[in-house]
Amino acid sequence: MQRHALATALLSAIALSACQSTTPSEDAAAATTIGNATEASSPATDARRLAPAEIDAEASPAQASEARAARKQAKSRQDASTSRDRVEVTGSRMAGYNAPLALVAPAPTTPPPPAYFQPANTEKYAERNDNPVQRASEQPVSTFSIDVDTGSYANVRRMLREGVRPPADAVRAEELINYFDYGHPAPASLATPFRTTTELAPAPWNGKRQLLMIGIKGYDVPKAQLPPANLVFLIDTSGSMESPDKLPLLKQAFGELTTQLRAQDRVSIVVYAGSAGLVLPPTPGDHHDEILAALDRLQAGGSTNGGDGIRLAYAMAKQAYVKDGVNRVILATDGDFNVGTVDQGSLETYVGDQRKHGIALTTLGFGQGNYNDAMAEQLADVGDGNHAYIDTLQEARKVLVEEMQSTLLTIARDVKIQIEFNPALVAEYRLIGYENRLLAREDFANDKVDAGDIGAGHEVTALYEITPAGSGAERLPSLRYGTAKAAQSTAKSAEIAHLRLRYKRPGEDTSRLIETPILHTALQSTPSESMRFAASVAAYADALRGGTHLERWNWSQIASSARSAKGSDRWNQRAEFIELVEAARGLTDGAEPQVSTIAD
Repeated sequence: MQRHALATALLSAIALSACQSTTPSEDAAAATTIGNATEASSPATDARRLAPAEIDAEASPAQASEARAARKQAKSRQDASTSRDRVEVTGSRMAGYNAPLALVAPAPTTPPPPAYFQPANTEKYAERNDNPVQRASEQPVSTFSIDVDTGSYANVRRMLREGVRPPADAVRAEELINYFDYGHPAPASLATPFRTTTELAPAPWNGKRQLLMIGIKGYDVPKAQLPPANLVFLIDTSGSMESPDKLPLLKQAFGELTTQLRAQDRVSIVVYAGSAGLVLPPTPGDHHDEILAALDRLQAGGSTNGGDGIRLAYAMAKQAYVKDGVNRVILATDGDFNVGTVDQGSLETYVGDQRKHGIALTTLGFGQGNYNDAMAEQLADVGDGNHAYIDTLQEARKVLVEEMQSTLLTIARDVKIQIEFNPALVAEYRLIGYENRLLAREDFANDKVDAGDIGAGHEVTALYEITPAGSGAERLPSLRYGTAKAAQSTAKSAEIAHLRLRYKRPGEDTSRLIETPILHTALQSTPSESMRFAASVAAYADALRGGTHLERWNWSQIASSARSAKGSDRWNQRAEFIELVEAARGLTDGAEPQVSTIAD
């Protein structure tokens, strides 16, 4: 009976101890005590002592039940103690707008945050369909906004290098074409901020058709004459950014830009994960060590509250606003926003409103798996900026060093192109690319309608495929009740088309008009090297999207055409392109692009 009483007393004491609640500070003290105590006083040994085999055989059923409950409580206390010793960082703290965010490295004994796991590929691309073939007698006018983005080219390159055929919607022909320099002639002075040129030659995939190449070249302002720049680096530091091709590459990329900044420039750094924070308040651009140190401290962790990050970034841009200077937010991210303001339409409205205050937005894409290309491209469009994708340090130097001068200084705003084709000489036409840049005919002269911008030294290229009247290469069936008489009324005209271009000077709200006739006598029997290479890139884009417009051309002919137009290739970009053509051909298992089935 004494053994029975002793067991009962022991069970009661342990149950009471297990049920007592403690504060975090008491838990910490208790943890220290437990660590220094003997095994006899630990929750784990308490639980072991209450194992069913060690309960006195003479205990009643009620006492046995009480022992089991006490054992569960002791185990729960042990688990809670263990979980309190583990700290997980899931986001950034929100700092005041005028104070830097303190980023403290974790103590050596603190376990690192759990590795981010991407369960599936959730990359997002806006759905797009190729521009259709238009009958000139029905739709003689084509209108679109210029585009200087190049993100699609680098993103497609990344996928091909990984042995993955890009989804069709990831391939934007105009961004592939505009990745390269074609040597379009520049204007003589800033009085006319850019110069337009045209070239007309037979289409390589069908000699009965023609290619019209339109080239626009902006005035190249010397770097020493660039106005002061107020830049805000808006950096995604969410958990998905921890892989080497994301935050580590991003830090290197912004490091390349930092070394180019001057004393008159200002840089702020805003980060966002679960919440947004200010890492670096406006700092002189020549404080390179301070800026680089702030970049180096960045760590990935948490969800993605991009909406709060954008608002804080624009707040900093307004605080350091430079009148008559460059004011720009540079957003660098790998993916979608999943916390806070996540609706793309709301974000576009907000960014568009900030554009009216003279603050532009550039977007840079990084990494793979959850990359939201659709959002990054569209935010840049409405933010009067540009979109690029960074897959290598070499691409970072191209975008953030070699081309940053063009990105920073806008010399012409809301640039729109309108081509009117002469139906007497042109039966059909097709604009290659620019599907999400198309404008209504009446938008051309409406100065309230936003369009693309041209920076200092920027070059823009557009291609039209033209079917001459009477060539026999028409792809649309003839109409029973056609408009032949209307076409004959202008049959004596020497113009194949008329080019109109509208733009605004920075700070002006009224557009200016440039007009250039395109004569059919300008047709060259042999295209220039630049046009041959541009045609090769256009064909490559079409082949990646399914090859519905390539007639008898195939991968071999695309590669051969590109090789013949390789030229001096100072930066080895064209040679790389030829390698990508071969890689793309290999991914299709030797199958040739699909032949068009449109009626002859």
